[in-house]
Amino acid sequence: MGPGTRIASVADFESWAGLQSPAELAEPFTYVVGLDGWLRLAPRRSEHVACADGAAVLGAGEITFVCVREAGRWAVGEVSNQSTGYCPDVTSWPAVARALDRIPLRRPTAFTHEVVFRRCPACAEHNIVREADFVCVFCGGELPQAWNIVDGADGSGRP
Repeated sequence: MGPGTRIASVADFESWAGLQSPAELAEPFTYVVGLDGWLRLAPRRSEHVACADGAAVLGAGEITFVCVREAGRWAVGEVSNQSTGYCPDVTSWPAVARALDRIPLRRPTAFTHEVVFRRCPACAEHNIVREADFVCVFCGGELPQAWNIVDGADGSGRP
């Protein structure tokens, strides 16, 4: 699959949503927020790095949309930072919020599901921290409290 579709306006979003089946609209989509601040959307089965066309991002995860019947407008139902391609920190929310506000689409006030990613200093594996247990599932090493998944000179977090 190619890069995600850039969404710069409500008209862009409605055009994109009109191409999706009802079954697809009921499931989460892959999203990224590029360094340009714009939202890109792709089918859920898409990799985040492919959605971003291999570029660095300000945010990435999964997102669902709902049509608010009384207003006849689309809104974000749920949004997370769940992306094992970029492993974004929960502090990426402001960039995601700004991208949604630029369109504009109604949105929650924060991620509806936060995923905490850490890289193990001992074995260099990426981990998802569950229930505040900062222990590497691969080697048992202690994981840092602060986000530390920055690879390469661009700081994108890409593996």
